[in-house]
Amino acid sequence: MDYYKILGVSKGDSADAIKKAYRKMALKYHPDRNKDDKEAEEKFKQANEAYAVLSDPEKRKQYDTFGSAGFSQRYSQEDIFRNSDIGSILREFGINFGGMGGGGGFNSGNFRTFTSGGGRGQSPFDNIFNQAGGGQSHGCRGRQPAKGQDITLELPISLMDVMNGSEKTISLGRGGEKVSVKIPKGIESGKKLRVSGKGSASPMGGQSGDLYLHIRVADDPTFKREGSDLIIEKQVPFTAAALGTEVDVPTLNGKQLKVKVPAGIQPQSKLRLKGHGLPNGPLGPKGDIFVKIVVAVPKKATKEQKKLLQELAEAGL
Repeated sequence: MDYYKILGVSKGDSADAIKKAYRKMALKYHPDRNKDDKEAEEKFKQANEAYAVLSDPEKRKQYDTFGSAGFSQRYSQEDIFRNSDIGSILREFGINFGGMGGGGGFNSGNFRTFTSGGGRGQSPFDNIFNQAGGGQSHGCRGRQPAKGQDITLELPISLMDVMNGSEKTISLGRGGEKVSVKIPKGIESGKKLRVSGKGSASPMGGQSGDLYLHIRVADDPTFKREGSDLIIEKQVPFTAAALGTEVDVPTLNGKQLKVKVPAGIQPQSKLRLKGHGLPNGPLGPKGDIFVKIVVAVPKKATKEQKKLLQELAEAGL
């Protein structure tokens, strides 16, 4: 879903321009003005969702970074409408939200009160004009059966999964039921992927809950991750650090790179290999590999080595 296209705005438009465009659409496709018009109702719902995302700086940033598909994997409908000011704007059109408070913001409880129990693409406003104000304008269809509970599972993945993206099959433990989920490139620990309708069944025959997969990127024996960059330590002898040398550096895609270590390099210095790190999101550029140089000091020197070291010390090294 292209939120910018829905509201008729562009990526560079200001927050005020986005709000103005939403108010115009909300007024145009308001159900009171378009009775029994399914197309207008759908456009009204889409405008609500688009504004809820683009009016929030963090959600807008995530949408711009990951695109529609990547964004929908990170945000549930409840997340999209949380803390939105849509309620306060729609009140200007004469809609009474009854028990909803907090200046029109949407919390988890409010979302569940006003959702109609449908799948992805529905918003807290699906049923709002039938429930608000006792349904005097449009009639009341009554409450939909309660949605089943959501389930959250931890999903461990590797740095290789982060590098290339992957597809994982998860067993749900319900008569052998399994579900496949795509892991987007560049994903980080703590992010959640949503699989619609794969949570617990509704006890009242309503829509099943959703499955949320909590991502945990496992530690890697070779690399340490810092955002989209990878850090690797390479140990070199004192003499090599002083005189200069060359080291082999592996990459996640299996390549071996030769890296020159300049003479006189200091311990803990980092050498940068541009563009060999992890992707910055599904569509973003790759980060870098940083080679941290560790100067090895022998724990025990031989007689000959001690003599040479003494000579170096006397020479000022």
